[in-house]
Amino acid sequence: MDLSSNLLGEPPATRLPDNAEAREALEKGADPQEVAANFPAHSAAWAALAARAYESGDPVAAYAYARTGYHRGLDQLRRAGWKGHGPIPWDHEPNRGFLHALHLLAAASGAIGEAEEYERCSTFLRDSSPEAADALGD
Repeated sequence: MDLSSNLLGEPPATRLPDNAEAREALEKGADPQEVAANFPAHSAAWAALAARAYESGDPVAAYAYARTGYHRGLDQLRRAGWKGHGPIPWDHEPNRGFLHALHLLAAASGAIGEAEEYERCSTFLRDSSPEAADALGD
């Protein structure tokens, strides 16, 4: 018997519902600002805005956009039954917006000197989805 394993098991994976209209708009190259304005609960739009700001050298704006996407995603996760822990699979495409926002929140936190938040977000990402952490370059 493995004494280090959790005898109660891990909670089931949480899979967010798809917003096909918002997802398809981003896939077709719509401006993420327009998508976020039309679909403010869509974390992927906020993550895209955060990525654009971060890549352009504005970590403060990236932080704000990523934090918005992160919180909108937390709201959706809770509505989907998530209890504050457990897997959030990267291979389920609708989860990627939240996971990307979490990754960018960690990166932007580090860039503005928020070491504690950087560590918290990095750990949360790795614990929730090691695949996302690997894919996004944790």
